[in-house]
Amino acid sequence: MSNKLLIGVAIAILSTAIGCTTTDNANVNANANAVVAQTTTRTAADGSEITTTTDASGVKTETRVFRNNPRVSRVVVTTDRDGRRTTRAYSATGEAKEVNDVGDALEVTGDKIADAAGWVADKTKDGVVEVGDKLEDAGDKTVSGAKKVGSGAKKVGEKTVDGAKKAGSAIKKAVTP
Repeated sequence: MSNKLLIGVAIAILSTAIGCTTTDNANVNANANAVVAQTTTRTAADGSEITTTTDASGVKTETRVFRNNPRVSRVVVTTDRDGRRTTRAYSATGEAKEVNDVGDALEVTGDKIADAAGWVADKTKDGVVEVGDKLEDAGDKTVSGAKKVGSGAKKVGEKTVDGAKKAGSAIKKAVTP
């Protein structure tokens, strides 16, 4: 009977040891998967800010935020585990477009990214200045034209006065014997 008791105790001890090892391995695996993301941030040469995040599955997401670009607000470059990159640009109005022919979106200018996305530069300011210049030119021409008209009217008036004097003198001669 003592052999049976010893075998039972040995089986109980082995079962406990195996159970603990399995639990320890499960905890190690859970801790390895608990590393969700690593994040770093740096400033680019133009003052934009680039944040890089790598998640537990190895997908790397790099987000560049532009502070002073009226055409593009940010660009997001995602690199999957196989090394395939996707570049998505976001306009200042929130429109998103995938861009492929921009080069390194984390290094090129915001205007180059906006051009690749097909977003036209704001020409309103240039147009307003040009219209203002044309209005100024038109105003100058109007003043010049008015001066010419005024000068012509003055000449007509002078000629009218001269004509009236001549007519008056002729009438006077005709009336006075």
